[in-house]
This record gives sequence, structure tokens and C-alpha cells, in this order.
Amino acid sequence: MKKEWIWIIALCLILLLVVAGIEWLKSDGTTEKAAGRPYAVVTTFKEDAATSRAFTWFTDNPQAGTVLEWIEGMDAGKLSDEGTQVSRLEGKAATLDTGSGAVRGVHKLELTGLSPGTAYTYRVGDGSESGWSEAFHFMTEAQDADHLTFINVTDSQGITEQDFELWGNTLDQAFATFPGAQFIVHNGDLTENPEDEIAWQNFFGKSQQWVTRFPLMPVTGNHDEVDDNADDFISHFNLPTNGAKGSIEGTTYSYDYGSAHFIMLNTESNKKEQTKWLEKDLAATDKRWIIVSVHRGPYAGNQYEKIDDWVKLFDKYGVDLVLQGHNHEYARSYPLKAGKVTGDGEGVISTSSGTVYVVTNAAGQKFNEKKEDQFYHKVHFQNNKQMFAGITIEGDKLTYEAYDVDRKKLDAFVLQSEK
Repeated sequence: MKKEWIWIIALCLILLLVVAGIEWLKSDGTTEKAAGRPYAVVTTFKEDAATSRAFTWFTDNPQAGTVLEWIEGMDAGKLSDEGTQVSRLEGKAATLDTGSGAVRGVHKLELTGLSPGTAYTYRVGDGSESGWSEAFHFMTEAQDADHLTFINVTDSQGITEQDFELWGNTLDQAFATFPGAQFIVHNGDLTENPEDEIAWQNFFGKSQQWVTRFPLMPVTGNHDEVDDNADDFISHFNLPTNGAKGSIEGTTYSYDYGSAHFIMLNTESNKKEQTKWLEKDLAATDKRWIIVSVHRGPYAGNQYEKIDDWVKLFDKYGVDLVLQGHNHEYARSYPLKAGKVTGDGEGVISTSSGTVYVVTNAAGQKFNEKKEDQFYHKVHFQNNKQMFAGITIEGDKLTYEAYDVDRKKLDAFVLQSEK
């Protein structure tokens, strides 16, 4: 009889451990989430990069307050110092049903009226003493900046925590290589399954030291918008709302930084309306450099002919560089115009000769077999390593440099602007 009781007690203990483990997994095993503190904190551009900055974060409590506090400068201790005058902005949370009855709080705010070229320290939370994130820093765009560097990555597309450790390491190496970078452009497929909230938590968690400080500007991929639904993707970012009519807000947009105009297009839906918007957007910009980002590229490992109308506009308005994703291999085109090679792609390339198209392999765990070489391929390979690129604009020159995570340079070229 005594042995039976021992077995019963042992079974009860096992059940309790199983239940506790399930709850731990639901909370991603983090003490911050268990305490109801913010997670998946990310900053983006929304309006003028010199005078504003946007933020998004999640909480497990959909009723939690939406509060952002900030000060000028980089002294994090002053945020909690009663003697410091701290600025505060409050808003209202939205909600996102992440399945299985789990509803998260989605918190978005935008700071405006900031000073150009200025450092700020901020924290987000519900306003309670125990409900704050840690303190983070950011820098606004300098006035009349003619020099900029940004990092380009694509297809982090992970499932497990280990997958996103690879993504985090890719950004670690990118910023170690380009310590002066001011923001990140991601060409789509951030996670494997957009409804997997744990994957999103790992995506932001493994890159927290970067995406809380440097704007992360994403393109919508086929793993971000599925069957015309991009709810999870757009819930995680506070993005410009100046995109194409009929597109899901936040999946098409444009913004300026320094002497460059950036256009983010969505290859997954509403292509005809995007074509109309794209022409108006291209015609309106007076920036020297025009850089477009898409997920499924017209000249990547293979061609995506459904956006040929966009390519005609790239030619018409002199788009300099198109950043692409989706193919999980490295591919760089010759300069192209009207579907034809217009230069040898060596040395300094004149922007008047045509547009250069690049896929920077992948920033996560998935690599595809190298596809067959095409007529437009200047550089084409599969090294089965995460990669990133640093793109630097100085006056009339744009320098593109691609590296693997061992920080080995694998490709580079220079564009010379004729505008």
C-alpha cells in the first residue's frame, strides 16, 4: 500500500512539472514576460527620420498601458531619476489574437518634434514601476546628411530559437563590420510561419540590441503575408502609411534618408495598384539615389515576371539599386535596362547605364541549391553561410559590400551617380 502511494505522489509531481513546463513554453521562458513587461521592442522610421521615430512592442496583457518615456542624451540612469525632467507619451493598445485563445497587447507610438542629429534614451511599458523595458538609445538623422550607411539582410525565416540565434549573429557581425550603420533594410520572410508568435519573440529577442536602437525597415515576403493576410507582420511594426491604395497598410511604403529615396514594394498582393502608386512616387522624388526593396525579385536567382511593369518604371525613372530576397542564394546582376545587359559590372558602374539587382543570400538557417546561371548574372553562388551587405552613400558614389558571417568579403561594387 505504501508503494502505491509513492507511485501516486510521483505521478502527481510529474503532472505538475509537465503543466509548469507548458506554461513556461507559453511565456517563452522569460522572466520579463512572466512579469508582464514589454517584449518584441523595435524602432522604425515613419515620418521624417531627422525629427521623429516610431516604436512597437508587445505585452501578454492586452489591457496594459501604452507609455513611452524619453530624455535627450544617453544617460539611462536619468530616466528613473526623480530630479530629471522626463518626457512622456501615452497611447492606447491594440490586440492581436495569436491563436489558442492567447490575445497579446500591441503597443505603437511615434515621437515627433525631435532634434536632428541628436541622441535620445527611451523606455516603453505600462507606466508602472515594474512594467518598464530596459532603457535603449537611438540617434535621429543629421540635418542635410550626405553620408549614410545601412545594412541589408533578407530571409531570416526561422522556426526554432536556435534558428534565430543565427539571425542575431548575422546582425552582430554586420554591425561589427559596419559600426556606423544607421538602419537596417530587411527584404522579407522574417519568420517561417507568421502566426507563430514564439518565432516573432525570438526574432526580436535575438536582435534586441540592434532593432531597439536602429530602425528595422521590412519588406513583406511570402512568409509574412499569406492568403492576403499580414496581420501578424504589420502588428509588429509601426511603418509609414503612404503606400499604394488597396494594399495592406504597412506592406508598401517609401521614406527618405539623406540623399536617398527608399521604396518598399509588396510582391504578394495588389500589384496593379502598386504600379500606379510606384510611378507617382518615383516621379515625385528629387533625391539623387533611388533604392527599391522587394521580396521576389525580377532578376534574382531566377526571374519573377509578374512584376515586369515595375521593372519598366525602374528603367524609366532611373532606379539605381534593387534589393531582393526569396531565393536563399547570392546573386548580383550586371547593370540592366530594358531587359538587356548594359555594362560589364566591373569597377565603377555608371547609374546611367542601368539598374543593378542583388540578393544577399539569407540571414537565417535556410539555403537553397544554387539555381542555373542566367544571362543577367554577374556574380552568382551558394556558400551556405548567412550573409549581409553594407551599403554606403557618399555624395555621388554608392558602395555595396557583401560579407558572410565570418566577415569575409565576397562581393563589392561601386555605383557612380550621373544625376
